Amino acid sequence: MLSLHASHAALTAVDTPLLVIFCHAGNGTPVALPEAVRPVDEALHGALSRTLARRDFRGGRDETFVVTGAERGIERALLVGLGKAPSSRAAWRRAGAIAARAAAKLGCGALHAVATEASAEQVEGLIAGLALGAWTYTDLRTPAPEAERRAPVTAATILLADNDASRAAFAFGEALAAGQSVARRLGMMPGNVCTPDTFVDTAHGIAERHGKVHVSVMGRDDMQREGMGSFLCVAQGTPEEPRLVTVEYRGGAEGAAPIVLVGKGLCFDTGGISIKPAPDMEWMKYDMSGAGGVMGAMETIARLALPVNVVGIVGATTNMPSGTAVKPGDVVRASNGKTIEVINTDAEGRLVLADLLVYAKRFNPAVVLDAATLTGAIVFALGHQAVGLFGPDAALVDEVRGAGERCGEPGWPLPVWDEYREQIKSDVADLRNTGGRPAGSITAALFLQEFVDGYPWVHLDVAGTAYSQTDLGWLPKGPTGTPVGTFVEFVRGRAR
Repeated sequence: MLSLHASHAALTAVDTPLLVIFCHAGNGTPVALPEAVRPVDEALHGALSRTLARRDFRGGRDETFVVTGAERGIERALLVGLGKAPSSRAAWRRAGAIAARAAAKLGCGALHAVATEASAEQVEGLIAGLALGAWTYTDLRTPAPEAERRAPVTAATILLADNDASRAAFAFGEALAAGQSVARRLGMMPGNVCTPDTFVDTAHGIAERHGKVHVSVMGRDDMQREGMGSFLCVAQGTPEEPRLVTVEYRGGAEGAAPIVLVGKGLCFDTGGISIKPAPDMEWMKYDMSGAGGVMGAMETIARLALPVNVVGIVGATTNMPSGTAVKPGDVVRASNGKTIEVINTDAEGRLVLADLLVYAKRFNPAVVLDAATLTGAIVFALGHQAVGLFGPDAALVDEVRGAGERCGEPGWPLPVWDEYREQIKSDVADLRNTGGRPAGSITAALFLQEFVDGYPWVHLDVAGTAYSQTDLGWLPKGPTGTPVGTFVEFVRGRAR
């Protein structure tokens, strides 16, 4: 993980291999050099101002330009464009990630970033972005020959204004970066490395690092005693032990109703008997991204010591075809007594979540948010730009949408009208686990709602946003860290 540091040192006293300077795009005129870095320009004999005057750098979004500095002090300066859009937290997060990726290509190893004129919100985004851009997963790679290596970015120092707001923003950004690192690492692990027991180990790691955290774990026998036939039917095709992991953070008043975060943790999803096509199936290691998001959020919340009670619930298993696997047409019984006709074994995430949502009720939750890479249909509806949001309470859905908007993980609500419920009616059971292709994300959410009892609830479908199969420019292909930011921002909003 990137080592982050805050500093109030004068720019002229900075000794760094790379100084990052963020600039807004000009409106048909040369980019204006930020006032705070004018002393740097003087130290570099006007190199920055000449670059801007010649319009070699125009401040466009994702644009970068490297200026060579001196042998000592500031060795290089990296100009990074913020574009013309308002400088939101998301814009600074993106720019921070671009800066870190550029630094990695240069092999600088460390950088300083100028944020003395940035708002607290922008500082939060910058720190999260630097960590996102610098993050790599090298656990399973053989190191390149030493002569061919470029130093990864391992340290970043943020030059901040000397005030309490900037210091608090730094602490928040650092905690969020840690949580996103947890989620991304879980996502990047292949299915034979990230197993249900990996979530157990991750939960215990969170408890060991932070106070006020309690972990409990259930296995197959425990779940059978609880009558979790919906979850267990997914796990019956693999000899690997399924796990229901609960992480309780007790930062609020004793007895106060907690916020409950629920995550789907399919460590690998073949589709089961309704097996997926072979091309691109390797991406199904990311079917645990909802659970990874819960673990990442719990790491951040515990680091911040937020004054609120939060419970994270993860259901982890693997969906495999075998002689013991659940079959299309089988009927199973969930822990609330409802029977489910399994029409498609590849609609397995909702079967796991069904029992988790019933289990969540025992905590007397103030609100429950669940996240899952649940449907391919959400990608057709919203692409890779937005999280699908579902819930019967429009005000609560809008609260979640606002949290996502603030943290740069935008979401959009879709209807959960009763008319769609007709599609999940069964001839032999209380309901069926899929309503077919039309409105597939909506009928999946309505299926989950059947297991929500007496508490406010919102479902987040992150199938299009939790990972990317292409390089996004500011992020490489792979895990994005979504929905850690939304979870944390929602909890922070409730804690205020």
